[in-house]
Amino acid sequence: MASARIKKGDKVIVLSGKDKGKTGEVTMSMPKDGKVVVSGVNIAVRHTKPTQGDPQGGLKRSEAPMHVSKVAHVTADGKATRVRFETKDGKKVRIAVKTGDQIDV
Repeated sequence: MASARIKKGDKVIVLSGKDKGKTGEVTMSMPKDGKVVVSGVNIAVRHTKPTQGDPQGGLKRSEAPMHVSKVAHVTADGKATRVRFETKDGKKVRIAVKTGDQIDV
């Protein structure tokens, strides 16, 4: 990936899968793997036995990474949009294709 179209802190919407239509904030971006972790989306459940460190055990829920192609930026009205790059004042900035708004502030 040359430039990150989706970065940590961006508001995104899920385009496909079991969580289709849900929105959340990107909490972690893994550009080398092409994956992102979105808060409240793609919850993985792990069954754990009780141990000394965790005497309770039970079901542990955590957000699993998902492929970056399954998410898109959200516009102000809550719809998905693609991202393009433009140069403004000698700086490379991200622009929402649908609205033309600048994403980088």
